[in-house]
Amino acid sequence: MEATQELETGSFIRTPDLFARPDAVKIVSWNINRGQQLNEVIEFLAQESADLILLQETDLSARRTHGRNVAREIARALELNYVFGCEFEELAQRHNGVHAYHGQATLSRFPISNSRILRFHRQSRFWLPRWFIPRMRLFQRRLGGRMALISYVDLPDRKLIAYNVHLESRGDDVRCSQLSELLDDISRHASGVPIAVAGDFNANLHHEPTAAAISKTGLTNPFAGISSLPTTVPFRFKGSRTIDWILTKGPLIAFEPKLHDTVRASDHCPLSLMFRCK
Repeated sequence: MEATQELETGSFIRTPDLFARPDAVKIVSWNINRGQQLNEVIEFLAQESADLILLQETDLSARRTHGRNVAREIARALELNYVFGCEFEELAQRHNGVHAYHGQATLSRFPISNSRILRFHRQSRFWLPRWFIPRMRLFQRRLGGRMALISYVDLPDRKLIAYNVHLESRGDDVRCSQLSELLDDISRHASGVPIAVAGDFNANLHHEPTAAAISKTGLTNPFAGISSLPTTVPFRFKGSRTIDWILTKGPLIAFEPKLHDTVRASDHCPLSLMFRCK
């Protein structure tokens, strides 16, 4: 198996409450910018006390995050189950000779099972190493590809399928192809299965024809009302964009969508949402 297809799982649950029946489940989705401000990330997540956390751009053994296993450290600090799926090997980020990676992490106080990676067929060639590009941190040469980390989360009464998504930032055509593949995968599940799809889509899903494609798949967008509010923080030559979302499908009632736009522990703002099963 290639390194960029591997999953890492673990659990730091101390005292699982097997009889807990929460009235509602809280989900947080956040691109944490590799976890470069890890203490602040953990502080916010601890404050939110979410039942399910979907993180994008999570480092493993990278120089820029001091060789830390970011997903594992968050899970340990919050006493959660976790699964990490590798998106890229970061060729210029080796730390003490150890290969460096980053990807998506799904964490929950409920058991996580049957995780898999949907690595999109169409990928940008922008990130590939080339002989004429130095392997320096500035150029971000990578092996791997954008993907969705898909996991079953064992809620007390039923299983929820969680899609942790990171679509391409380079090339609209590539990103649209990846979104289409994602929607096709979601459509394979029976209509009565509860599904949460969240992450960094690198696109405003409220715009057409994307909004129509999402609606046709049966997904609802509780964050449609924030389509004019940026989910990213301006940085250097980049302005703010609205590209992070949480979508739902199936027998779920979603409420209290919130954009935490005062949090500055990443170049993205976290989103949170409450839901209950019908």
